[in-house]
Amino acid sequence: MPDPTRDTSAARPESTPSFAGEAIVVVNYGSSRLLAENLAPLTRAATGLLTVVVDSLSTDAEREAIVALCRQEGWIAVLPDDNPGFGSGMNAGVARAAEAGAERILLLNPDAVIAPVDARALFDAVIADPEALVAPRILRPDGSVWSAGADVSLVDGRMTSARRRPQPPGRRAEPWLSGACLCVSVPLWERVGGFADGYFLYWEDVELSFRVRRAGGRLTLLDSATVTHAEGGTQRPGAESAATAKSAGYYYFNIRNRMLFAALNLPDDDLARWLRTSPRVAGEILLQGGRRQFLHPVAPLRAAWRGLRDGRRIARAELAARAEGRDRSSVGTPLTP
Repeated sequence: MPDPTRDTSAARPESTPSFAGEAIVVVNYGSSRLLAENLAPLTRAATGLLTVVVDSLSTDAEREAIVALCRQEGWIAVLPDDNPGFGSGMNAGVARAAEAGAERILLLNPDAVIAPVDARALFDAVIADPEALVAPRILRPDGSVWSAGADVSLVDGRMTSARRRPQPPGRRAEPWLSGACLCVSVPLWERVGGFADGYFLYWEDVELSFRVRRAGGRLTLLDSATVTHAEGGTQRPGAESAATAKSAGYYYFNIRNRMLFAALNLPDDDLARWLRTSPRVAGEILLQGGRRQFLHPVAPLRAAWRGLRDGRRIARAELAARAEGRDRSSVGTPLTP
């Protein structure tokens, strides 16, 4: 069975492309150096491409550096008074880009590098299908694949690579595309409401993909376009790579937000099942950082425990609210990991 999210038809343009009605949006957190290295070469070469940088406040020095860099490069700076998180930051950036006239948006991580021809290919895919959420193949610096689409099981919330398609029907796999690089039309983004509130970090791209499909849109993986993702560049070296110890935030939000997604989107039986399996899945997420981290286990175990505790609270509150016929009450400001 062919992969319905994959598009291999588009060809790479040979010359340096131009852009019109298109914008790139980046959420920064302490990454002005990465933006100078990764984003500036793209925007200097991409004639007509609007650039919006949302600076999630980290330090006064970083804020000053971002303001200076935006002024130097001609980027629009959006400067919230705090750290709104990835999803809310992206929502603010897309709103600003749309206000400035953008019709199509490329969402990009600060630690991702994309060539103008690949950005052009993604925008062209959205022009061809405005109802599609489009992603490239995302590569590691060594050329290996970091992400080429993935699936989440609605039965238990476990993730698998798109390379393992087709999934058994009983697994009820739902495809999703990584938020490290996504291209979307402004009308589709506005119709689905952008990223949902409450996630702060991780799983908001899973939910966006889910809601795009529920709204009648499509997910497209554009094989002809690639992005290089310097793993964990916005956190610390190796923070996103397999079998390498990850940040406390990675563990906390991945474990917590799994249950937030279930509470927001799944029926009672599935939500209850995700709740029952949450300790086991939390352990599996923790093991993604490898076993050497357990030589100094306090930080990862504390983050995982807190994520499990808060995620289970969300699920239980949601199930109780449904049982009593009340409005959904589980979504709130995420706790600090």
